Amino acid sequence: MASRKKEVVGGPLTIGGRTLSLSRAIRAGDFVYLTGQVPMKDGAPMTDGAIEDQTRVAIELIRDTLAEAGCGLGDVVKAMVWLRDRADFPGFNAVYGEYFPSEPPARSAVLSDLLVDVRVEIEVVAYRPKD
Repeated sequence: MASRKKEVVGGPLTIGGRTLSLSRAIRAGDFVYLTGQVPMKDGAPMTDGAIEDQTRVAIELIRDTLAEAGCGLGDVVKAMVWLRDRADFPGFNAVYGEYFPSEPPARSAVLSDLLVDVRVEIEVVAYRPKD
């Protein structure tokens, strides 16, 4: 019988030297739920750069966390995206398409006043049965 215990993946999230009260990801059975990822460089939010740059950094960080859970971007079944500016959608979407060129996950995207001074936040859910 499979374990029903949730597993923390990737340890705590730290921004600007402050440890937040959330996990990078949680594995619950065959699903892995990632916390919304903002673009970060050297432990700080990436407050400059074009939407394309920020999207690329956020997805690379998502890929790193998924790898810690034994998953890859191809295992992502759902993505939720928050954008600060409607005008950023085409640039975001172009980069997103580079990472999910075929059989992309289901996705929602909304405009939001983000809590961190960045242009994008991306949250994903992956499905990968444990070996």
